[in-house]
Formats: sequence, structure tokens, C-alpha cells
Amino acid sequence: MATRVVVDPVTRIEGHLRVEVVVDEKNQRVQDAVSSATMWRGIELILRGRDPRDAWAFTQRICGVCTTIHALVSVRCIEDALGIQIPKNANAIRNIMLGTLYTHDHVVHFYHLHALDWVSPVEALKADPVKTAELQNVIIKKYGAIRDLATDFMGTNAYPKNFPKATPSYYKAFQDKVKALVESGQLGIFSPAKWWNHPDYRKLPPEVHLMAVAHYLDMLDLQREMVIPHVVFGGKNPHPHYLVGGMYSAISLEDMNAPINSARLAQVEASLDRQWEAVNNFYLLDLLAIGDIYVNQHHWTFGGGLSKKRVLGFGDFPEHYSGFQDGDYYRKLLYHSNGVVEDFARGVNNAKYYPINEKELENIAEYVQHSWFEYAGGDDRALHPWQGETKPHYTGPREGTKTNIKYLNEKGKYSWAKTPTWRNKVAEVGPLARYMVVYTAVKQGHIKPTWVDEMIVKQIDTVSAVLGAPPEVWMPTTVGRTAARGLEAQVAASVNYYFMKQLIDNIKQGDTTVANTEKFNPEVWSTAEYKGVGMTEAPRGALSHWVVIKDRKIQNYQAIVPTTWNVSPRLDHSPERSAYEAAMMDTEVKVADQPLEVLRTIHSFDPCLACSTHIFDATGKERAVVHVGTNNILP
Repeated sequence: MATRVVVDPVTRIEGHLRVEVVVDEKNQRVQDAVSSATMWRGIELILRGRDPRDAWAFTQRICGVCTTIHALVSVRCIEDALGIQIPKNANAIRNIMLGTLYTHDHVVHFYHLHALDWVSPVEALKADPVKTAELQNVIIKKYGAIRDLATDFMGTNAYPKNFPKATPSYYKAFQDKVKALVESGQLGIFSPAKWWNHPDYRKLPPEVHLMAVAHYLDMLDLQREMVIPHVVFGGKNPHPHYLVGGMYSAISLEDMNAPINSARLAQVEASLDRQWEAVNNFYLLDLLAIGDIYVNQHHWTFGGGLSKKRVLGFGDFPEHYSGFQDGDYYRKLLYHSNGVVEDFARGVNNAKYYPINEKELENIAEYVQHSWFEYAGGDDRALHPWQGETKPHYTGPREGTKTNIKYLNEKGKYSWAKTPTWRNKVAEVGPLARYMVVYTAVKQGHIKPTWVDEMIVKQIDTVSAVLGAPPEVWMPTTVGRTAARGLEAQVAASVNYYFMKQLIDNIKQGDTTVANTEKFNPEVWSTAEYKGVGMTEAPRGALSHWVVIKDRKIQNYQAIVPTTWNVSPRLDHSPERSAYEAAMMDTEVKVADQPLEVLRTIHSFDPCLACSTHIFDATGKERAVVHVGTNNILP
């Protein structure tokens, strides 16, 4: 008998995603998987004919979660087209805002979007607060070495202001609070449900559950303080302000009414301290405690999927910002994740590395073979983004109606996402991809590593020692994908201090310039055609914007976002699946109508989508429909 299960929380994925998996219940494995973006963005059409200087304000609304990132890559795109150099202060401010996005996004993702795939508030009720306090001290001692890898360029962290409390009374108070929430049934994520009885929740001791749930609630307060740099430098959060040619943030240390003055810089410094503490004293320790048990004790190494075969990144945090088409951006990076790595699962020495630079820009393209779009010259060809077309062509599902999908038509068109490719191949993007690229590039000697690259290699080697497993075993997994986010948050916290010191030192030398306005007036532009590309590493992965400007207006604009890479539909010429589909097929499902493992793996990507999941048995019989985004959990 088919069982229909509707699962909430709505806050754990942004947007609209649908996945269908076929489960072999006897072997408890996924046999087939389909992922579909069921919402069309359409920003590309909105931008046609508009002033290029306004593009950042529109593209920033592509996402309501990662906010600032599309504005950053959009202004870079326009600056690349027009040949605009930005001042040193503007580059430092942009990098601090990007680093802040990383730390905030990764912390919120782990605790508030992903943690409940690993820990359960119901299991936390079984914990002994005394043993939990003892466990907290053991974890600090056992995994504390990871904190030593961070670098405080500001020298402001002489002692921690926020540190995990390891007292029985602290954990007893949280346990009582969670118990009241569970018994009240008023808070959806903590309301009683049979999913909390899933056997995977018993992989961890109850004390780990209580510790992580307590920190979940701690981070609800702390995360608000982490976004202050966006408010100070960009005027607000979400969607702070940017400027083609630099930033709006005028600087004066004497004028207390100036947007950036000594008092506001002090606020930014205090926020960077909160980011540092959240990552190093809470996030990384919880992450390693959970990952260690899953990998070492339970040998849970599922969910790697496409990351075993191919990953891609664009790199970020330039020391000084310049253009992409002349290659200057790639030469000035601190974070050398600009590359493609194939076959990492065979070991770092056997992996293949290809740099991403100005010569590779022509090798990025998009297909719409199985997308609800069409190309004027036929859907079997790939289009480079500068020639890209965004023409919707919704064909509906294989079964059901156009407004009520029952089954997707994976042999036809089945997603509002296009299929981005590098050299005609799909790739996984995200923090895990970035870490694989940097690790391979450094270990194989392809790059001269910066302090950021060296820090990443040390992080990976440290975690490998903790887990007792080489990188090729633990990294291309759901655990590895989740771990890479936490490690990257530590890098971002260090990068923030680095560029904050650079900004302050530059201001002390008398340089307060934040914008280059020489080419801001369109009257100085030619009416000829300009082409530009902007790249960045969004928290979710490689992001690129592509623009064609003619007659001083936007003629074409295409955005290839990280989730598009990962959720993309299949290609007719390749048996490889995109990252979501491949990762789901690389996992187990112990209970068909409670596909916790599938949702855990999907959540590890932090999709910019909302999710509904259909579960089928091996004969095609529907077992359950799981909707993430509804208000109830119903049998």
C-alpha cells in the first residue's frame, strides 16, 4: 500500500526543487533519480534594454538567501565589459562582504538548514546533561587543533568572548526548553513525528544530539551579529548596495556622519570577531564530532556522486581586482579554486587538474535538451552565454497536468534549469569542489600557493588525520560536502581579518577612495558592442554572469548560477548525471517512506530551491510523496 508523507520544514531550502527516486527496498539503495527545478527565474529577460549600471540591483534578487553575491558578480561583469579598474579600498570592502557572506551562510546552513538531517531534538531529550557537559570538554580537547589553523591578522582575539558552555545546568536548561517545544507541537521543526524515529538518528549518542541542538539555538542569536559588515558597507541586509566602479561607502574618520567612520569600522571589527568565534568555537567542533562518528564508527561514506568524477570552481578573493578577459583576475587570487579536477576519488596523485582562466571562457556553454526552454537553432546544440537564449518552452509532465505534476518526463523536458557544461561535460560546484581543486593544484604543484591555499591543505590533512581516512575516501561524500563548508567558513573568517587590516592600513595612509567614476557616465562609452563576464565563488558554488552591451544598453544577459550546475537535467550525449541526481544514486535509503538519507544528501548542497520528493519502489510503485514546504507531516 502506497504511503504518502508530507515533510516540513519550509526554511531548509530556498526556491522550488523536485526530485524523484526509485528505491530498491531489498538492497536499500537508490536505483534511479531525477531532479527538477520547478520555478523559472526570468531575470535575463527583465534586464534586456536596461542600463548596465543597474543590473546589480536586479540580479541580486535572483536569490533571497545569498543576497550580496549576485550584485558582486554583476558589477564585476559590467566592469569587465567596460574596462573599469576599482580602487584598493573597494576591493577590500567587497572581499570582506564576500567573506561575511561565507561565514554567515555556512553557519546558518549547518545549524538551521542541515543539522536536523543529522541530529534530532527527540533524541536530545534522552541525553544526560552531566555527560553532555563532559562530552563538550572532550570534543574541545580532541578536535581543538583545527582552531589553530585560523589566522588572526587583526590580533583582536586574545581571548574568546563566546565559547561553548560546558556545564550541566546549561544543557539541562536547553533540554527543558526543547522538551517544552516538542510537547507543545507549536514549532514545526520540533513537533513530534515518526521521522524522528529513523534509525540513522541513533548513530549518534543522545549527548551529541543535545549539544548540537543547544548550539542550534545559540546560533539563532549569534548569526544576527555576523551580517553587520553588509549593513555598514552596503547600507542594509539583505541586498546591500554596490556600485559599478567601486562601492558607495564614503570614508571619513573625522566626520561622524560619514557612512564609514571610526565608530562604524569598530562595529565591523566586532562583527568579524563574532564570525571568528561562531566558526572556530562552535561550528567546526560540532561538525568534526558528528563527521567522525559517521565515517569512523559507521563507515557512512555515501552521497559523493559526481564529485568523484568532476568538480569545477572559478576562484575568488583577489588581492587587487581587475578584469577576467585579460586574465588579470586569475593571476591575483588568494583562493585558487579556479580549476577543474577529474577523478579525485582515485587519489590526489591520480586526479587530473585543468586550470580555469581566460583561455577557458570559451569552453563554458549551456544545453536545453531536457530543459523547459528552447533554442531558435535547435535544442541539440550548446550556446555560449554571450550567445545565450532564454526562451521558455514548458511541455508539462509525463503524467499529470501542467499545474499538477505526478511524474516527470525525464526522457523529454523536465526542468526549468538549463544544463551548464565545461568542454561539453557536467560538473559539481560548491565548497567541496573548491577544496578538491585547491588540494589537487597544490599537491600536484600546479600553482604557487597563497596563505589561503596552504591553510586549506592543512585543514584537509588535519581532518584526514582525525578521521583516519585519506581525502579521496571522506571528501567525495555527503559528510565531506558538509565538512568542506565548515572548513571554508574558517578560511573566510581569516580572510575577513586579512582584508580588514588591509583596509585600515590603507585608510591610515590617507587613501579614502572607494570608487572609480571615470567611466560611470554612459556618454563616455562607445555605442559599439561590449562583452563582459563576471565570476565569483558563491557559498553554493561557481557563479558567472555574462553581458552583451550595445548602444549603451543591455542587449543580452545570462546568469549561470551554482544550483543550475548541480541540478541540471541530463544530456543526450553523456551517461553522466548532474550533481544532485548522481549524489542521490550514490546513497542508501533504509526506510522508503522516510528518505532521510536522500534529503540529507540534497541538503548538503544547500540548494537555492524548495523541495518535494517522490519515492518509488523498484517496480515503479509510488511509496511516498514528501513535500518540504508544507505545514504538516501527515500519514
